[in-house]
Amino acid sequence: MSAVYLLLLLLPLVSAQTYHWGPCPTPKVQPNFNLQQYLGRWYEIAKLPASFARGKCIEANYAIRTDGTIQVLNSQFYKDKVRVAEGTAIVQDPREPARLGVSFSYFTPYSPYLVLTTDYTSLSVVYSCTDILRLFHVEYAWILGRSRFLPPETVQYAKNLLTSEGIDLFRMKATDQTGCKDN
Repeated sequence: MSAVYLLLLLLPLVSAQTYHWGPCPTPKVQPNFNLQQYLGRWYEIAKLPASFARGKCIEANYAIRTDGTIQVLNSQFYKDKVRVAEGTAIVQDPREPARLGVSFSYFTPYSPYLVLTTDYTSLSVVYSCTDILRLFHVEYAWILGRSRFLPPETVQYAKNLLTSEGIDLFRMKATDQTGCKDN
């Protein structure tokens, strides 16, 4: 099967994502990452498009399970109701705890979840990228906050960081966090 044919088969699957030719960039992650401080609720401030997150009031909540894995509860308000997806995250290499893997199904492999930077109390910048045969890659990026709204200069700082790591933000969009109900 030719690479072009394979690409044509895969394009509909990635149309709601952001993809680029070539392999994934390899950004630096948060040094001395502290998972315990990272746990809890984060609100999505902005993201590169993702087919699984099209609503508003998007948030993620991270907690340690008794087996040592991390429970990931993502929620969003979409089509007049709150939708929740539960996943599992793991630290893939204890020497680099800011490089996590996340899966939302027993049948899918862990996808990269790289914490590029966080101060644990207000801002987190996260990146994920998957190579498709090293021909192209599908990427996600999120700017997260501990509150639903961040100052514009904080958002700009996060965008500058992503750009400096070679991540194209042309398709990045702000997440609607207005009119949300807090639990």
